[in-house]
Amino acid sequence: MTKTDIKVSIIGGHRLAGATLHERTLTVSLIGGADIDLTDVDIPDGAELRITKLSLIGGVSLRVRPDVRVAVHGIRLGGVRDEGPSEPGGPTVRVDAWGLVGGVNVRRG
Repeated sequence: MTKTDIKVSIIGGHRLAGATLHERTLTVSLIGGADIDLTDVDIPDGAELRITKLSLIGGVSLRVRPDVRVAVHGIRLGGVRDEGPSEPGGPTVRVDAWGLVGGVNVRRG
């Protein structure tokens, strides 16, 4: 059975670290982004960790290891900034970002 972490706030974002996350995470806020650090998470090759972000205003700042592929889906005003691997295979983090304003910024290291 897959566990889902749910984080909800009206104003203010969420700061999430790898040790506290399960395979799926849902973060919801009217105003506020999500700052997520997955550099300490060992995601097996072929596995997918899924993060869903719902907000009116607020983006996603995601930190992953250099070998992790990040797939971004959803609708939002704001772009996606990611210089990482885009080939299939290896570990994957899927980000579904839904909102009016806020992009997705992926940092590696």
